[in-house]
Amino acid sequence: MMEERTNLMHMMKLSIKVLLQSALSLGRSLDADHAPLQQFFVVMEHCLKHGLKVKKSFIGQNKSFFGPLELVEKLCPEASDIATSVRNLPELKTAVGRGRAWLYLALMQKKLADYLKVLIDNKHLLSEFYEPEALMMEEEGMVIVGLLVGLNVLDANLCLKGEDLDSQVGVIDFSLYLKDVQDLDGGKEHERITDVLDQKNYVEELNRHLSCTVGDLQTKIDGLEKTNSKLQEELSAATDRICSLQEEQQQLREQNELIREKSEKSVEITKQDTKVELETYKQTRQGLDEMYSDVWKQLKEEKKVRLELEKELELQIGMKTEMEIAMKLLEKDTHEKQDTLVALRQQLEEVKTINLQMFHKVQSAESSLQQKDEAITSLEGKANQVMSSMRQMEERLQQAERARHGAEERSHRLQQELGGKVGALQLQLAQLHEQCSSLEKELKSEKEQRQALQRELQHEKDASALLRTELQQVEGLKKELREHQEEKAELRKVCDEQEQALQEMGLHLSQSKLKMEDIKEVNKALKGHTWLKDDEATHCKQCEKEFSISRRKHHCRNCGHIFCNTCSSNELALPSYPKPVRVCDSCHTLLLQRCSSMAS
Repeated sequence: MMEERTNLMHMMKLSIKVLLQSALSLGRSLDADHAPLQQFFVVMEHCLKHGLKVKKSFIGQNKSFFGPLELVEKLCPEASDIATSVRNLPELKTAVGRGRAWLYLALMQKKLADYLKVLIDNKHLLSEFYEPEALMMEEEGMVIVGLLVGLNVLDANLCLKGEDLDSQVGVIDFSLYLKDVQDLDGGKEHERITDVLDQKNYVEELNRHLSCTVGDLQTKIDGLEKTNSKLQEELSAATDRICSLQEEQQQLREQNELIREKSEKSVEITKQDTKVELETYKQTRQGLDEMYSDVWKQLKEEKKVRLELEKELELQIGMKTEMEIAMKLLEKDTHEKQDTLVALRQQLEEVKTINLQMFHKVQSAESSLQQKDEAITSLEGKANQVMSSMRQMEERLQQAERARHGAEERSHRLQQELGGKVGALQLQLAQLHEQCSSLEKELKSEKEQRQALQRELQHEKDASALLRTELQQVEGLKKELREHQEEKAELRKVCDEQEQALQEMGLHLSQSKLKMEDIKEVNKALKGHTWLKDDEATHCKQCEKEFSISRRKHHCRNCGHIFCNTCSSNELALPSYPKPVRVCDSCHTLLLQRCSSMAS
């Protein structure tokens, strides 16, 4: 596997070198019929097939390199156009043909190196398709990606319609890479120039990729800083809300304590009043037991009613204690959220109104008890009258009998009155039961609100944990940015050194080439014009732009002056040269005018 990887890497180097040399001789534009280009795709296909895992199906074994290429669409959204166009081609029926079409389109798009780099960076996804010792999983894959960057200089014009990509047989033709000794000696100078240009283009592509990656990292860091500032603002706002909620909680506690004290005082007063009333009832009943059995029965019934009222009062007191416990729980939950405080305030106001209603009802009960006391006092007065009448019964039996009849009538009237009062008390009991049911419903709603508040607290805790993790990620990204900046500085140093070396090589090559041209032109003596030397000219004669490595010097074969490439790109056949040679723009126009005048 190691020997295969090294052999494929060397073959890729040779194929890319031959392709670039042939492309430079043809003007950097290639067609599908170009033999070095076809051999490049064959070598690329062998590199992608190296170490592929075999997938078994019902039809047979499948071993195509289009599977890993489909991952590029997920990792890089720019490759979606290539994938869709490959799938929409009706002529392609096999996965191998789709993979070849994908390679053609990526080369025409000048992003083949970028897409393969994205694949190699995500080796955990490639492990599904390749063996651990495959070329794409080892360091040779990164070397091949670096070599493919030089192909971005080429302009490939490939037509996929009408080509049979499914049935092509990929065989490497080694005859293209075997050269004669004469060709090597004669083309050394040209190869050096092309190598220098290719190195320069390669370094420019690397710088472009590095600048793009640095820009992307900078945008990510800016976004993370913005999110960090927003999160800090939200944290400060949350702390302010918590402080305000704590203050409101303290105020609510004070109000609840005041309400409790008032309710306890009212309950104690009612208890004392009921005790005093019971004592008075007992004293009056002891004197009236012997005289009026009927009145005694009525008093027993009233005692039963009062016991029931006391039980109801105790139930109300228990409900109040439960309300106080619920209020304590609500007080603990009020510091969690500001929005729920509004609802709690409304509920507290409702509780206050209920307490006021209960207070009014207690007052009404006290008034009813006072009325009953007055009735008892009236009964005592009547009893005194009856005693006086009993004393007089010995003297006047007839008057006693009449008085007895009157007392019986009065006792019937009292029974009727007491029956009406019992009905009113039963109605009050029904109303109290309804109020208790309403209070239970309110307690249930408060419990549900408390559960909702607890859920919101958990959500806020989760959000704070997420914020902390994001802050940690921001710190890690800052460290990565520093590392990338250091790498960028080192790469800049390397680029500066390479540019200096390129400048020196370019100067030496241009001087040697121009000296050879000077010698040839001096020997031929073009129309008696003087041939300017390279050292004398520092600027173009026509556009007056300064010469550099990218803007090279060129002699006009007609006038002998030095021009740049743009000002001397025309070629004409001169009397002293059998083939067309380089001529400046002014000489080109003059010679064309002469030719036209001669023809006329």
